[in-house]
Amino acid sequence: MALEDAKHDVDGAFTRRDLRGLSSENTFGGATSFLRRRYTKDLAGVDIAITGVPFDQAVTNRPGTRLGPRAIRAASALQVNDPPYGWDGFDPLSELAIADYGDLAFDYARMADFPAALEAHASGILSQGAAMIALGGDHSITLPLLRAHVKRHGKLALIQCDAHTDTWPDDEPARVDHGTFTYKAVQEGLIDVARSVHIGIRTVVEDNLGIEVLDARKVHEQGPAAIARHAREIVGDAPCYLSFDIDCLDPAFAPGTGTPVWGGLSSGQAAIVMRDLAGIALVGGDVVEVSPPFDTAEITAVAGAHVAMELICLWGWTRR
Repeated sequence: MALEDAKHDVDGAFTRRDLRGLSSENTFGGATSFLRRRYTKDLAGVDIAITGVPFDQAVTNRPGTRLGPRAIRAASALQVNDPPYGWDGFDPLSELAIADYGDLAFDYARMADFPAALEAHASGILSQGAAMIALGGDHSITLPLLRAHVKRHGKLALIQCDAHTDTWPDDEPARVDHGTFTYKAVQEGLIDVARSVHIGIRTVVEDNLGIEVLDARKVHEQGPAAIARHAREIVGDAPCYLSFDIDCLDPAFAPGTGTPVWGGLSSGQAAIVMRDLAGIALVGGDVVEVSPPFDTAEITAVAGAHVAMELICLWGWTRR
């Protein structure tokens, strides 16, 4: 497709028939599905389903990530005309059947019911044979997503790119907190601690429960390529879930987030880390904590859309 095809290519979210292929829609127009993929609940033949989780009631500082999925979808329109850069010609939009499954429906006034609702939503997607990439939402959404993935794949390795380890103690099952999901995942036996890794950390936690930390300073001093190699060594061939909190990036590159911390990764460093993780056995992932009310020139949403594309590439790389 050429850009001149924009004169008749529009609203692919509803009109496109093929789940594969690039798009030539005008970036500034049309319905904003993720990567201009078709909205559908029928996942027959779908490789990857994208779903939004507009939930932000578990934040410790600034809200707004409930608007993240919508902003990430809009920003993703910048990426649909060409294959993603740096993947040696691999074009997941043309080679993989990708659909936008839409958002999770839930009663915002019944917060205690939310984790189970999200787990059921994710399980419904996975039961149709598709992999899933989730657009958050705050980081509490990852725990129900892990539960659903573990039911299908067994215990998982976790790669968490974040400013915070989210391993603060929390032994109350009913609490929903974006800073304790990793603690609960370890306590529930969802993740293999020896095969899991934190990347980009720059906040203090007394006990990281045995998960290795490759903090932001190590990224700056050793370089992102070396960090990605180390992370791959830790994960090995274990089935892996990757959760990317956008505050892994320095606030200069991602101001639109709830708990920004200085000294983080640049967008360029994150791009290298994600690309050089190629070969891991990714089964699913998410990008969380994009908060549009605090964004500047939509750069955080753009970063989130790129992270989601890299997750698609990582999933597809071993299945080409």
